Amino acid sequence: MITLKRTNSDDIDFINLVVLLDQDLAIRDGKDHAFYNQFNKTDKIKHTIVYYENGIPVGCGAFREKEPEITEIKRMYVHPDHRKKGIASAVLAALEIWAKEVGYTYTILETGKNQPEAINLYQKLNYSIIPNYPPYEKMDNSVCMKKTL
Repeated sequence: MITLKRTNSDDIDFINLVVLLDQDLAIRDGKDHAFYNQFNKTDKIKHTIVYYENGIPVGCGAFREKEPEITEIKRMYVHPDHRKKGIASAVLAALEIWAKEVGYTYTILETGKNQPEAINLYQKLNYSIIPNYPPYEKMDNSVCMKKTL
């Protein structure tokens, strides 16, 4: 059974998945991890999604306001044992629906060149590459994207 739960950054299942995400990103980002990590704090995020498969939390994502009409997708993660099942697409779709309900017009996000599977997913779901926005404008590893909701 599949369940998607709308919650916030205080949710223990979300917190536990983000710990796994941060471990993965520390490896992928290498020496740049400290820079990126400072912008990935989850305290006070009001909009998070946790994806459950048979009651087990296996994926997550979140969004937070960047500007009045723009929200930023954050903390997208699917446990490695559950990848390639469409979970990330389902989480992202749920986040986009929620963001639109809240009143946002666009979503933006930042991912890394060392995450080609993420770049491919976002492009498949109609995200377009845009110039890197602050604070990523000087980061060669960053890929920033945008989608109209």
